[in-house]
Formats: sequence, C-alpha cells, structure tokens
Amino acid sequence: MTTRSVSFVAKSGTGKTTLLEKVITELKCRGYRVGVIKHDAHRFDIDHPGKDSHRLTQAGADTMLISSPEKLAVIKKHDASPPIEELIAAYFGDVDIVLTEGFTKSSLPKIEVHRGEWNASLLCRGEEHDTNLLAVASDEPLNLDVPLLDLNSPALVADFVEKRVIRAVD
Repeated sequence: MTTRSVSFVAKSGTGKTTLLEKVITELKCRGYRVGVIKHDAHRFDIDHPGKDSHRLTQAGADTMLISSPEKLAVIKKHDASPPIEELIAAYFGDVDIVLTEGFTKSSLPKIEVHRGEWNASLLCRGEEHDTNLLAVASDEPLNLDVPLLDLNSPALVADFVEKRVIRAVD
C-alpha cells in the first residue's frame, strides 16, 4: 500500500505551520497515525556542538542515529535533498498519512494556504498552474477550479484531508 500524503504549500509567513499543527491534532483525535516532513530551504542543524552525536558526525559518520526509549533521530549526510517520494517510502511506512510542509515543486497533492492580507496571488494558480492542487485553505472568498476551504476551520480542513486523501480510492 502506498502511504497517503498531501503537502501544505504557501508563501513564507502565511501560516502553514499553524494550520498543520491544528490539522495534525484533529487527525490524531480521529485515531490516525500521522507523519510530517518539513521542507527547509536553508541549512538546519539538530546536531549541536558539544553533543556526542555532533562529535560522531564531525568524525566522519555519513549516517548517525540516536535512539532513546521515546524517539529516534537520524542524521544522514547527502549531496542533494532526496526526492520527497523517496523519503516517504523510506521512513513513513507505519503511518496512515504524511503531511508535508513546503515541497511546492513536488508532484505531491497539495493544499495551498492563502491569507488575503498576506498574498495577492496563489502559488499554484498564479503564474504556474499546478495540476496537483487539491484545494485552497483561505481566509477570504476566491473564485477557483478547486475546493475552497475555510482557513480558520482546521476541523473542516481535516475533514477534506480525511475524505480526499486518507480514504481516497486508488
């Protein structure tokens, strides 16, 4: 079975993370196992100087995994970011849905987050027409060829994800 996934996309500062937090909470309350992948266009570091994990990667480890009774983290060096589909296949076989933040250029189905006061145009219905756009979550009325979701109603966004992504028939 292919892991279901949908990417929440928007311009920076629009509120993707805030909406995702609430949608995750909704889906968890409904009993779903949820995975999340956050795209970071910049360099990030979870491997801090002074920690053993940092020392081991600095020594040359290409892959370093740290595990505790509650969680694990993998630090894997690579020359280029792996395709999102590869990440989902490798790390998310144990969840019902993977929600991603970002990955605007991917082939994943997308929900675009839109705030009228923040953005005049849409990423997926502006200069480019992304055929993978499933819906737009907005705080203002828009005339679109895809469903318009109320940005301020995360339960309704979760309903849409549940019906259109999790329960979708192949």
